[in-house]
Amino acid sequence: MDKRETPPPGPQGLLAAIDMGSNSFRLEIGALPHDRYRRVDYLKETVRLGAGLDAAGQLTEDAAQRGLACLRRFAQRLSGFEAGQVRAVATQTLREARNRNAFLLRAQDALGFPIEVITGREEARLIYAGVHHLQPPADPEAGRLVIDIGGRSTELILGQGRTPRVAESFAVGCVSLSMRFFPDGRLTREGFRAAQVAAGAELEEALVPFARGQWTEALGSSGTAGAVAQLRAANGVTDGRITPAGLRWCIERCLDAGQMDRIALPGLKPERRAVLPGGLAILYTLATHFDIPALMPAKGALRQGVIVELHERRQAQLRRRGTDMRDETVAALQQRFGVDVPQAARVGSVALSLFDDVRAALGERADDDSRRELAWACALHEMGQMVSHHDHHRHSAYLLSAVDAAGFSQSQQRRLGDLVLGQRGGLRKLELQLAQPLFAWQVLCLRLAVIKCHARGPVDPQALRLAPRGPDAELLFTPQWAETHPRTLFLLQEEAATWARQGPLDLVLPA
Repeated sequence: MDKRETPPPGPQGLLAAIDMGSNSFRLEIGALPHDRYRRVDYLKETVRLGAGLDAAGQLTEDAAQRGLACLRRFAQRLSGFEAGQVRAVATQTLREARNRNAFLLRAQDALGFPIEVITGREEARLIYAGVHHLQPPADPEAGRLVIDIGGRSTELILGQGRTPRVAESFAVGCVSLSMRFFPDGRLTREGFRAAQVAAGAELEEALVPFARGQWTEALGSSGTAGAVAQLRAANGVTDGRITPAGLRWCIERCLDAGQMDRIALPGLKPERRAVLPGGLAILYTLATHFDIPALMPAKGALRQGVIVELHERRQAQLRRRGTDMRDETVAALQQRFGVDVPQAARVGSVALSLFDDVRAALGERADDDSRRELAWACALHEMGQMVSHHDHHRHSAYLLSAVDAAGFSQSQQRRLGDLVLGQRGGLRKLELQLAQPLFAWQVLCLRLAVIKCHARGPVDPQALRLAPRGPDAELLFTPQWAETHPRTLFLLQEEAATWARQGPLDLVLPA
């Protein structure tokens, strides 16, 4: 474990990011006074989670135990931190692992905080955010290429200023390539050639969107690029710039060693030996195929991007300044899929009013994030209308779980998809999810709001009120309202019958 600064006694005002990578787990604690990034503490452990995927795509128990032990140590450092101060993200290995959900349950228990599995593009976007914040470009108008080689994936981001214009993730990394082409630790020219061909085949589709003419500087983020840059500088070959000639020098030194465990170069940490050959093969492929004359090591990485975005979310929540990327994404998706925005706003106003009625009774489970999830579900509940009016809730659910949505993790997208799937029809399709009381109340609020707004005209959000009645829900409205809205009353009675037959709670209407 690498500790670079002595932490202060308390976590007040601090933010923490946990990057659960395929090779290493990292914990970064930082602060952004006046939007200037300040590292407070940094812990890193080589876990080799990616090396623990078996031929069936299952994470082995040995690898799982290494990860869990590391997370327990991280949890000790995070003692006193609140949920809103910490964000943990998992990358390619847990995107691939077929038994990831079982591992995540154990991992969240070990860490004490939720863990999000993020998509490759989301990982790339956050990497770019970290690099930009810690190393803003001299010319905001110039194109910039950021490369991050992880254990089982490589991210390429082409950006301008603070905006990532193209962000992609490719399923090739230093761990997976080293395991495949140097399985017995032997380092041969044939192995390096085969590794470069495999990397080139995976990265070939990026040649046009990331072509040389679209950027003026190239930066290498995180472990692999940083390790090679340190190795080059420590051996007095360059100032740390990564060039094609420098990479050939590194490969020759590996070939001289003949075995991974015999690589002994100044600046190379022992834990890097097993993944260095694969990393060099990817870097050399990128340098030659993408015509990169010099790759400079970047100051920022995924973990700093997570903290920067966590800071922006908190600022937006406090309504002081800044925006939450997820709000921007929802607005963009509404436009992209032709959502009836006024109708979505009407449904949202009713659903949130009902949810606010019961938040106090639900306790800590009904936090601001759960309210915002309901708001996003309302905003996008009809996006499936673009596909077909028939069963549009099913189309909406599929799109929400599958679309690239900047700022959202895969688990968040699935929850939103489940919510919009539950907006109408029977409840048995969500039987497992409805076993979670908070989710059941969110679905109930959304369904009641959709019924209330079915005429797609102006509504009074306060006409319906919701109250917990033991384990059940009581819907309140006046006799006068019921008399003037007979069709809505009929639909509410049908809804109460649906919950009585299939739901985990009963919906009680006024007698």
